[in-house]
Amino acid sequence: MMLRNLSLPVLLAALALAGPVAAQAPKAASAKAAPAKPSPAAAAGPFNAQDPSSLTGLLNAAGAKAQVGQRDADAVLVTVTSPAADFTVQFVGCDAQGRACKAALFDFAAKSSSPTLAHLNGFNQSSALCRAHQARGGVAHVTYSALLFRGETRQEMTTHVDAWRGCLGDFAAFLKDPPGYLAAAP
Repeated sequence: MMLRNLSLPVLLAALALAGPVAAQAPKAASAKAAPAKPSPAAAAGPFNAQDPSSLTGLLNAAGAKAQVGQRDADAVLVTVTSPAADFTVQFVGCDAQGRACKAALFDFAAKSSSPTLAHLNGFNQSSALCRAHQARGGVAHVTYSALLFRGETRQEMTTHVDAWRGCLGDFAAFLKDPPGYLAAAP
């Protein structure tokens, strides 16, 4: 899989234009949900949000299988397999060692249905955190971007992961019935 050719200034400008947003409330757990795993935020040891290996450790502790994959000059791709979804996280603006990354882009590609562009635009208008688009070949994607700062804590990165989980849940509901989802959207 090739890394997207996104320049750091373009990604940072897009994030700045999005403005500050509040995290979405987590979805209510179903009665059949398995017992919760211990919080990855409670894991011990040093944490560096700008290092992709810290995110892989955080996700692995939460029950996912995350691994650092392809590296380009200033980008690192992390692939994730989880009970919720398989997705990627592209770290950009990284140093030569693949650390000190400036931003992360979480990305999920729908496996089957692809809503119309009008529906995708409607989804974008209903979400403060998640962005949907149609990639080449008509595949629908949902993304979540995060700026990364030196000194960012494990708990702050867990907040990004929780926001991403909300995006995945909302997008899954949207894909089941785009018109119905949009009719009920705020």
